Amino acid sequence: MSLTPKTPHESLTIQTHLVMPNDANQLGNLFGGQLMAWMDEVASITAFRHCGNVAVTASINNVSFTQPIPLGSYVILESKVSRAFKTSMEIYVDVYLETRDGNRSKCNEAIFLFVAMDEDGKPLPVPQLNPVTTEEKKRYEGALRRKQLSLILSGRLKPDDATELKKIFVPLTQ
Repeated sequence: MSLTPKTPHESLTIQTHLVMPNDANQLGNLFGGQLMAWMDEVASITAFRHCGNVAVTASINNVSFTQPIPLGSYVILESKVSRAFKTSMEIYVDVYLETRDGNRSKCNEAIFLFVAMDEDGKPLPVPQLNPVTTEEKKRYEGALRRKQLSLILSGRLKPDDATELKKIFVPLTQ
């Protein structure tokens, strides 16, 4: 496995699904759990493309269901690594709804954290990430803050050690 840094585009994974009757709830919209399964799957492929190894879901840091997805719709999931840490990767999944007339709109998103694993289930180092676009750089910068917040909430990081969060919440002294 090469630890040569990669760009987010190298891990880009796109999947398209058609919402069928068995995917829909009583209101005729896609089940949230089905969408989460599709997002986890596309994020898993993205993680593999970045690190070249099996990677497992460590956490889902955010899921936003901002718009229902009706039966018969096409759902497009676009997934990229937004930041790589020592053995983990934050993966951003954007979800788009494409209607029969070809219009596409963003309807949901999620942020996953995956950890690369060897055959014995031990974490492996992953290549670093070099963001290129403005959006990739924004997501890259935010990833460390999200990771620190997650570690604080899980009790694995003391708030005083959250350097990136302190930059936001602690006023600068002159």
